[in-house]
Amino acid sequence: MKLFIYTLSFVLLCLSCTKEVDIAIPGYEEQIVVDGSIKTGQPAIVLLSTTADIYSPTNLEAYLSGFISGATVVVSDGIITDTLVEICTDNLPPGTEELAAAFFGLPVEELINLNLCGYFSTSIVGEVGKTYSLSVSVNAETYTSVTSILQPTALDTLYWKPEPSLVDHGWSWATLSDPPGSFDAYLWEVQRLNTLPDGTKDPIVYKPFGPYFDDAFFDGLTFEFAYENPINFFDEDIDLDYRGYYPQGDTILITLSKIGQAEFDFFEKKYNQMYTAGNPFATPTNIPSNIEGGALGIWAGFSPSVDTMFCQP
Repeated sequence: MKLFIYTLSFVLLCLSCTKEVDIAIPGYEEQIVVDGSIKTGQPAIVLLSTTADIYSPTNLEAYLSGFISGATVVVSDGIITDTLVEICTDNLPPGTEELAAAFFGLPVEELINLNLCGYFSTSIVGEVGKTYSLSVSVNAETYTSVTSILQPTALDTLYWKPEPSLVDHGWSWATLSDPPGSFDAYLWEVQRLNTLPDGTKDPIVYKPFGPYFDDAFFDGLTFEFAYENPINFFDEDIDLDYRGYYPQGDTILITLSKIGQAEFDFFEKKYNQMYTAGNPFATPTNIPSNIEGGALGIWAGFSPSVDTMFCQP
């Protein structure tokens, strides 16, 4: 009996052995990345960079070295064709500091110490209803794209409502009437207008969690929704109980921008990937691009509608 048990155990052990499998991981191929936008009332802005090898360093020097200089970037609205001018943050023209700070999401005092270079239009400003073509020529290759600035949709109402348990802290609340019978997608952004305790103003435009949304579940409906405060979400100087809420007394500029379907698909999947990074159970996400010719990235038109929220009962 013992001999039978030993023999059976040996057979099961042999059957449970696994074979080592070699997986050939494709080598790294550098690609061009386009990050371009044009908004109502603002010039076209395009950033060019290269993809980074996953095994490459992730320090600031490596990040800055990825930006591309010396490219030819052309934007046309069908009437005017403009070759964009390359401008670097350590040599910004007077009056463009706040625009650059909002675009890069960094304070001006930090931007001027970095050599971040972008391409800016000097003769084309975004207009509702117009379509804009983009052409980028770099390293003997040309990449193209097209985007439009759609008719904006304004919020019906916008207000601050305190949380019952906090009294003097609350979320932003809004009512939106979505146009019926069409695909509509939106971007929600905020900026604090009141001065900070040190007397300065915050030039940065912030996005909350899930800032992009479409009307797949509310086409043609009027509905109420809320957003948290992304400005203080990671501020360690603020008590945990108050992070994500707007304090009473704040004045907040709310921007609701309309974007097209290709642009929404890009940004929505990009943010999903950012939120699930490092999660082994998350579904892998391929981020689509509306850039033709082999480059990655996005060329996006935004039509913003702005409103001001006063955080008072």
